[in-house]
Amino acid sequence: MKERLRGLWQARAPRERMIIAVLAVLIVGALYISLLYSAGRARPPLRASVLSLRADAARLEQQAGEIERLRAVPPPAASQTDLRTLIQAQAGSAGLASALVRIDAPDPNRVQVVFGAVAFPDWLNWVASLNLQNIRLETCRIEALSKPGLVSVSATFVRTGRQ
Repeated sequence: MKERLRGLWQARAPRERMIIAVLAVLIVGALYISLLYSAGRARPPLRASVLSLRADAARLEQQAGEIERLRAVPPPAASQTDLRTLIQAQAGSAGLASALVRIDAPDPNRVQVVFGAVAFPDWLNWVASLNLQNIRLETCRIEALSKPGLVSVSATFVRTGRQ
């Protein structure tokens, strides 16, 4: 194959060889300029995305550091007060005491509550605040009332083992 191409090249007149060489140089030059042009056009968006990715990476590193710091902090100790008293106080501070119909404590780490008519978002926020204090919702029965947004709730809460 190489010999055949060399034979074809040698069969051309010197002027034809010169024209072919000049055309090859022009084609290679045009391809190179085209490559530079497309690279130049792609550069600004790529630079912007690289800057954005670097900012995201810095934010992720900061968040990873925050996660490590939070993992190193010991979990808050569960309140050693009576669970019934604690849940009743939390219901009062959340503004749910007026809806509280009944609260029973069958054992020191378990409390059953019954709410008559409570706003559902307030109920969810209250359960989330109890969860932050290591008091977990064990069972729950929610019934919608005729007034939109109000529910009646029967629930059992337990103190988690994390002390």
